[in-house]
Formats: sequence, C-alpha cells, structure tokens
Amino acid sequence: METTIAEISDGFYRLSTYLPEVAAPAGFTMNQFLLTGEEPLLFHLGHRELFGLVSEAVARVVPLERLRWLTFGHVEADECGSMNQWLAAAPHAEVAHGALGCMVSLNDMADRAPRPLADDEVLDLGGKRVRHLDTPHVPHNWESRMLYEETTGTLLCGDVFTQVGKGAPVVTDDLVEQAMLAEDAFMQTSLGPHTISTLHRLADLEPRTLAVMHGSSFTGDGGTALRALAESYRSRLLASVAG
Repeated sequence: METTIAEISDGFYRLSTYLPEVAAPAGFTMNQFLLTGEEPLLFHLGHRELFGLVSEAVARVVPLERLRWLTFGHVEADECGSMNQWLAAAPHAEVAHGALGCMVSLNDMADRAPRPLADDEVLDLGGKRVRHLDTPHVPHNWESRMLYEETTGTLLCGDVFTQVGKGAPVVTDDLVEQAMLAEDAFMQTSLGPHTISTLHRLADLEPRTLAVMHGSSFTGDGGTALRALAESYRSRLLASVAG
C-alpha cells in the first residue's frame, strides 16, 4: 500500500490510500485532507493501522509538529481511529469537533481535551477559514459534522458522495450515479426528516469543490450536485414511506 498526495484546490491536499480488498473487486479509497496555512488542519485521521503511511504523507507537505487542528466528520474508526497517535505526534495540535461529539465521545476518548465548536463557528487558520457545520445523521451518526473552507469554496463533505474504486483525485463528472450505487452496496445514509433539508443547506453554500472521503473529489457546481443528490434521496425516502 501507499498513500498518494494530490493538491485538489489551493493549499488543499488529498492524501489517498487505496485498499483493493475492501469492496472487492473494485476496491475502496481512504482519503484525508490537509489544509495548509499558519495553522495547518487535517480532516479525517484514518485507522490506527494506516497512521504510519498517512503521517509520512503529511510530513512530506508540512512537519507533523506544525499541525494545529485534527478534525473529522464523526466518530468512527476510519475517521478517528488514529486520533491519539496524531496527538502524540503533533504536540501542539488540538482535536476540534462539534460540541455534541465532544460531550458524547471525545471528552473521554481523546488523550488531550478537544475543542468544542458551535454550529457555524469559524476557525481562522491564517490563509484559510473553516466553518463548522452540524449535520446530525447526515450521512450518519448523531454527532456528524462537516467543514466548509470559505476562501476556496471547498466543502469537506466526508462520506457524502462515497464511491467505490480507485478514481482520479478530482473529477468534473457527475458523482450522483456512482454515489447511489455505493449507497445500494453500503446503505450508509440515514434517511430521516432532516436529510434533504441538510443537503440543501450545504448546497446553498454553492461550493466549488467537494472533498470526498471515499472516492474522487469533485470540482465544479457543487450546489447543483448536492441538490441532485438530495433529490435522489428524496425519491428513495418517499418510496420507502409508500412501501
């Protein structure tokens, strides 16, 4: 295995590890995103077993001791299994998450106290500004959240738009069809009363880049892509209620 590096927007680095045995025969990617600036931020931390590969890749862009913020979408092994390894390797770093996630899990799990963030609170990284967005149960987990980087218009959307396979780092093609095929395989999204409105809230940001945790990222009209995804889920939700 190797972890590859690609700059998908200005100062935004995608660190990708391809796992051919997951979702075989297509395989699956585990992606982290490194935002540079005066206070570098890492979104998604990865499994403990991948820490060596991912940390070596990060160190090729910025020294680990310069990392300031460790972040992720929700509390799962692929998102934060290596959290305490990162805290040990980056002595000045803090875990930053939504207040709910800190209260429910991270105050106990993290070796250093995490920084709780309110909905719409902004972290100024010096050259980048990331806004914390509470997205409960979207795509899953009570404490789910996303980050929006305001200067580049990049939405760190986590498991939304998940795809199987090993695609290009960033594409301009419509991801909705591939995302719904992955949904058929994994059934990962919580279809509830707020799923559609949450996706529309994200679409209203009109992001220019969608940084996707599993599969290719997207550059283009992110608002239209998110609205199309919302409509696909609306159809499924209505079908399930009718059934």
